[in-house]
Amino acid sequence: MTPYPHPVIAKEGWAYLAIAVIVAAVAAAFFGWWSLPLWLAALFVLQFFRDPARDVPDDPGLVVCPADGRVLVVGKERDPYLQREALKVSIFMNVFNVHSNRSPVDGALQTVTYSAGTFLNASLDKASSGNERNALHLRTDSGVDVTCVQVAGLVARRILCYVRAGDRLVRGERFGFIRFGSRVDVYLPPDARPRVAIGDKVKAGSTVLAELGAA
Repeated sequence: MTPYPHPVIAKEGWAYLAIAVIVAAVAAAFFGWWSLPLWLAALFVLQFFRDPARDVPDDPGLVVCPADGRVLVVGKERDPYLQREALKVSIFMNVFNVHSNRSPVDGALQTVTYSAGTFLNASLDKASSGNERNALHLRTDSGVDVTCVQVAGLVARRILCYVRAGDRLVRGERFGFIRFGSRVDVYLPPDARPRVAIGDKVKAGSTVLAELGAA
């Protein structure tokens, strides 16, 4: 898979931004400063779809955050996709966070599992099992299995995923996007050592989520 080049504005937002700017410009031509709310809306679209490059740690034993946002959950829970006990870490993205999703580890993509569902507030624990979601099962070169789940939220109604089973991903590589507020859950082996705590603000691709134990 060719790595996405990470332009300043995510490709998912180009059409939205163009429409917002055109509408604001037309309104400005006819109504002058009364168009200000439309320019503010265009500015919101610009900040929502920003997609900055990130410096990714080199150590292959580190798991990086797959999303920007705030840590909601760090604890032992059952991985419903691999049917095993796991260390679960959940990250909530509000509408002001970067919404590009990045691979947490280097590895081969085993499966991609989409599940339809509701659109509850993504900050609620039951969103992990009830909301629309898309789960990626990754296996590292050392044989460690990691599950990364994109979860739609109350406003988010579109999960975008650009990878499929058989693809190889590297840590920090962009694999998808979720529009307008959402959540990402990561399930790690139970012996993984968390490097974040509940309430921490994290950045995709650069913040270390956890350290993996031996396979």
